[in-house]
Amino acid sequence: MRLASKSDRCIVVKIGGSTFGSGDTTLEDVVALQKGGTIPIVVHGGGERVSDWLSRLGIPTNFVQGLRVTDAQGMEVVAAVLGGLVNKELVAAISSLGGKAMGLSGVDGSLIEARVKDPELGCAGEVVKVNPEPLESILKAGYIPVVAPVSLQVAGGLLNVNGDAAAGEIAAALGVERLIFLTDVEGILDSFGRAIPRLSPDEARALIASGVVSGGMIPKVEACLKALSKVPITRIIDGRPPHALLQESEGRGTTIR
Repeated sequence: MRLASKSDRCIVVKIGGSTFGSGDTTLEDVVALQKGGTIPIVVHGGGERVSDWLSRLGIPTNFVQGLRVTDAQGMEVVAAVLGGLVNKELVAAISSLGGKAMGLSGVDGSLIEARVKDPELGCAGEVVKVNPEPLESILKAGYIPVVAPVSLQVAGGLLNVNGDAAAGEIAAALGVERLIFLTDVEGILDSFGRAIPRLSPDEARALIASGVVSGGMIPKVEACLKALSKVPITRIIDGRPPHALLQESEGRGTTIR
């Protein structure tokens, strides 16, 4: 297995439950990157698992522009599923593949401080500040940080920060080399459904304004735009092909820079 590149620099990789299947190689790639000298920080979602548990408990799920409306009861489920079940499953899987990983949420060490984004979205939060010290300590100890986006509310309590937004903010706070989103489409698609290889920030904003970029792709693009203040390259790629992460620099998906 060949790495697309080797470096001692840090990257942020955002993974979502929609990219995982029986043949998924994402975590193999993460371990290979670590062993090859790249320093990965994994930020994960898990919205489908959250929706499944909410359904089991009879709690309705609604989204506004790709963001989950989260009431107090739903917040308990989000914290349990993302900060507990999904996070620890990912850490266990990385460990079983020979990697070294440590799981944490945005609450731990006050990693991500947030405030209510919009009262109509309930406990959905927006990032106010990222405190990178917990990540720096984990990285210095030789572990892959695996971050759940459950975050610390500035006023006290928990907030559900969108995982894409959390990844963008973490990437910007650490000034990493690359921010990579693994998703279940080929990249950002134009009005004809074709993947767009490259976009400038202004072009990306125009696609949001025109409605070509919609739904769950909006937070990804906005996170890329946020990160570009400190990060030179952001990419949104199809995470379904084998070893997509190792091959992310080979012209796949959409690059915003």
